Amino acid sequence: MAEESAASGPLPAVPYLKLPKGGDPYIEGHKCKACSAVFIGERSICSKCATRDQMEAVKLSNKGKLYVYSIVHRSFPGIEVPYISAIVDLEGGGTVKGNLIGVAPDPAKIPFDLPVDVVYKDALGRKDKDGNSYISFFFQPAK
Repeated sequence: MAEESAASGPLPAVPYLKLPKGGDPYIEGHKCKACSAVFIGERSICSKCATRDQMEAVKLSNKGKLYVYSIVHRSFPGIEVPYISAIVDLEGGGTVKGNLIGVAPDPAKIPFDLPVDVVYKDALGRKDKDGNSYISFFFQPAK
């Protein structure tokens, strides 16, 4: 069995996070050509209008609004708590889950519809078995 060489750079933490060589990272969605619905994750059938084979890959916006969140106080060993798990509606379509950073985990400081930016950072020091680091996306209050 041949050994694979280590990656030449960080790896995406999820399949829909794209890290093009020489370009900026982005979240990839799929948009229906028939009804314009946008979804995360590759698919061949639109979940909104049921049209088949009309989905095209699109680069999603790095801006959005906080839809809902949960402050997590208990997690797996090694995961720092509390943290804010959030669902964000992106401008132009697409709803995605991630962590909200740069704001205190206090409901009084987290308004719904909070404008946020998507930022791409190291995935909290996580590495694969070959020592390759991961890049993930996070949300932070818009500047």
